[in-house]
Amino acid sequence: MALLTANNIYKSYAAVGQAPTAVLRGVNFSCQAGELVALVGPSGAGKSTLLHILASLDVPDSGDVIFKENGKHLNYRLLKPGELARVRNTLVGMVFQFHHLLPEFTAQENVAMPLLIAGIGNQQAASRAAEMLYKVGMANRKHHMPSELSGGEQQRVAIARALVHKPQILFADEPTGNLDSDNAALITDLIIELQKSSGIACVVATHSADVALRTHRTVHIVDGQCQLTR
Repeated sequence: MALLTANNIYKSYAAVGQAPTAVLRGVNFSCQAGELVALVGPSGAGKSTLLHILASLDVPDSGDVIFKENGKHLNYRLLKPGELARVRNTLVGMVFQFHHLLPEFTAQENVAMPLLIAGIGNQQAASRAAEMLYKVGMANRKHHMPSELSGGEQQRVAIARALVHKPQILFADEPTGNLDSDNAALITDLIIELQKSSGIACVVATHSADVALRTHRTVHIVDGQCQLTR
C-alpha cells in the first residue's frame, strides 16, 4: 500500500444563501514513500483543498484518507482529534504560498515551534532548529525576526519549520507563488534538493510546468477529479 491514499474524496463549499459548489468530485490519489509528485490544474481546480485534506487540515464531505505509519493504516475519518493533531505534528509537514511565520519570534524560534509543541526540551529544539536553518541556508539569519527577512528568506524559514520534525511527507501549496522569478527558482531547487537528500515523500501544488517536469509524477485535477498526466 502507498504511504498516503485518498479514496473517493468529495468536498463542496456553500456561501450563505447559495447552493453548494462542488470542488472535489470523487478524487482518488496516492503517494508512495520517497515520491515527489506535482499536483497541477487551473486556479480554483481544488489543488489547495486536496492538499489540506491530505494533510488533515480540512475534512472532506465524504471519502477516506489513509496514512500508513510503520505498517499501521491510519484512517483520518476514524481518528480522534488528539490523534489527528499527532499526525500533523509528527508525520506531515506543510508549506503554504505565504510563509505564516509568527512575527513575534525569531527565525530559530519559529522553526523550533513544532518540536516544542511535541514536548521536546528547549535546548534540543533550539539545536535541531539551528541545524535545519543551516540546511536551508539561513544559519546566519537565525536570530532575525520575520520582518527583518526578505520574502525568499521567510519562505526558507517556513520550509525549515515544515521539515524540522522529520515528517514522512511534505505538502507544498504553491510555495513560490508570492516570490519573484529568481527567488522562486531558488526555493524550487531547495525543496527538490531537500526531498532528494531526506528521502521523504513530497506533493507540490504548482502552476509551473518547469516544476512539474522535475518531479517523479504529475497529477492533473480536472473537473474535480485527479488524472495522471505523466
